[in-house]
Amino acid sequence: MGESDRIAEPMRIIQPRPSAIVAALYTLRDLDVDVAILHGPPGCCFKHSRLLEEDGIRVITTAMCDSDYVFGGHALLVATLRKAMDMFQPKSVGIVGTCASMIIGENFHRAVEEAQPGVPVVEVEIHAGFGDNTQGAIVTLEAAHAAGILDAAEVERQKKMLLMATELEKRAGAASAGYIAPSRGDLKYKAAGRLIDLMRQGRKGVSIINAKKETAYMFADDNLAVSEAARALGAPLPPTIANLDTGVGLPRIRKYARTITEAFRSKGFAIDHITGGLDEYPAAGEAAAAIIRERYADCDYAVISGVPHGVPAEALQGMEVFSITNGPRTVAPLKQAGHRHVMVEVDLHPKTLGVDRIVESEFGETLRSML
Repeated sequence: MGESDRIAEPMRIIQPRPSAIVAALYTLRDLDVDVAILHGPPGCCFKHSRLLEEDGIRVITTAMCDSDYVFGGHALLVATLRKAMDMFQPKSVGIVGTCASMIIGENFHRAVEEAQPGVPVVEVEIHAGFGDNTQGAIVTLEAAHAAGILDAAEVERQKKMLLMATELEKRAGAASAGYIAPSRGDLKYKAAGRLIDLMRQGRKGVSIINAKKETAYMFADDNLAVSEAARALGAPLPPTIANLDTGVGLPRIRKYARTITEAFRSKGFAIDHITGGLDEYPAAGEAAAAIIRERYADCDYAVISGVPHGVPAEALQGMEVFSITNGPRTVAPLKQAGHRHVMVEVDLHPKTLGVDRIVESEFGETLRSML
């Protein structure tokens, strides 16, 4: 068989990728589920479980061990579910599978029927072997609908956004190559200095928030600092385009948008254009591009925070682009797309869990300190 006769294999991502189990846990959090039970070994998803407990959801585990992999963990799951009810008196519970429980074929529903918790239980049969982490969120949404806590229309809207997000990452983000070396990006003080120079020259700019869920609590500070800098320097105020629709998404997501919008208003700044909700960043980037093409194509610079690669590069032609991300593996793709300055907000995720306000960003504080 010659080279031309071989069937081309799909690109395999060999760098660590987010887990479908973790995506399921975060989706339960967004659904305001009170307790999530990980049916698996105690160390599974340890870091994210601890972080999520900072954000108001209890995460416990059945703590399966080697004998449970042989004899089964049904009794363990029943006992843990009953204990969760006694300890926390939750109004809703999620059960999330792990590789261990799924491999041995644990039956979540049978355990729920035996435990009889008396509250809705979201049964998420998932493991880490899914190619895309977004599948964990989709399975959770479908399970939430089956449990009667999410309507079918919202499930379909969420699924559409998640599939778009997966395609976006494969096309222009951290999954666009088999391996992308992580990078901290450009030095923030150099980028801030250049932005200040452009403002002092009276150049016109546009400020874009295209953020995902709670990460917007820090990314919004980057854009707020841009507005503050322009006002302090007497420069043209960049219009702010943001995916901060307060009427779209799960209750927790809408709350984030309201809090950030109010923070801008309290500082004397407006959100000039709304592009969608904080769970709609794959589509919101396209909406931002349409607004730029129609109204701001003559701008000299653009500042984009959150998921900058969601904004099509062709809409930014001729602009000096400042991008702020929290993904070290998105730096290289953004540079390849022509973004001049790419910065990484380090440790953004843990800093934006369990808060209800805008959180100081490194780039924002750097910019303020240099005025």
